[in-house]
Formats: sequence, C-alpha cells, structure tokens
Amino acid sequence: MKLDVNMLRYLSRDEFRVLTAVEMGQKNHEIVPLPLIDSIAGLKHGGASRALAALLRHKLVHHDGARYDGYRLTYQGYDYLALRALAQRGTVASVGRQVGVGKEADVFEALGPGGEPLILKVHRLGRTSFRDVASKRDYLGKRSSYSWLYLSR
Repeated sequence: MKLDVNMLRYLSRDEFRVLTAVEMGQKNHEIVPLPLIDSIAGLKHGGASRALAALLRHKLVHHDGARYDGYRLTYQGYDYLALRALAQRGTVASVGRQVGVGKEADVFEALGPGGEPLILKVHRLGRTSFRDVASKRDYLGKRSSYSWLYLSR
C-alpha cells in the first residue's frame, strides 16, 4: 500500500495515542487485546474503541479475531508513527513523491525544516525478496525470535 502522507494531518491526538499504545503492546504481544490498549492509551469513555475504528478504516491497524481477539500495527501504521516523530522533532517538514522501491526499503523525497532537500528511507524488512536478513544483518542482536515489523522499527 502506498504511503499517503496527506492523511497524516487528519489523524487526531487520540488516534495517535492508540497507535502508540498498540506499538507498546506489541513489545510483549503479537496481537494486542483491547483491554491492554485501553489501559496503555488511558482514554475515557470508549475513546480507544472509537480511535481503533478510525485506524481500521485507514488500514493503520489490523484486527485479528480468528483465534485471539486483538489488534496489531500494519507497516503503514508504523510509517505514520515514524513520520509524526520526525515532524515533531523538526527533522522533516514535508514528504514528496516516492523515488524508489528496493528489496529492503522504500525511498521518498522530503524537505527539512529549512527547505533543504532530503531523502527519507522507510525500511521494509521481511519482503519475500529479502527474507534472509537474519543471517546477513545484525538486526537481531542476541534474540532468537523476532517479528518483521519490529525489525523494521
């Protein structure tokens, strides 16, 4: 799925809190249950459920209800968290067109806060053409199990 940075400005603060809560929950859970998302996000009156519905509509999270009812981030959800962090830090002011797609990352044009041109490289580990990353790179450290989404982090 293409990265649509225009939608980034329409996400609310609560939706970003829920995205962050799902990310934090994925440190210990492959699929994060709703009560854990509620407790991490700390929103009142079912705010996490409303935010999750909006995030599902934009395909930033995925609901998995087959064996275990819960949510997980998608690559696009991680992209939005990363772009928001870069924008809040003052590193990236805007993102332009996609320059290229490689076996390991997608590359975009971007502008810095002073208008200087930048290149933004968004990692996509786990593509079928790059599945042998565990033996070729030092992403894992001493861990024996891993998630492709967490490695892309």
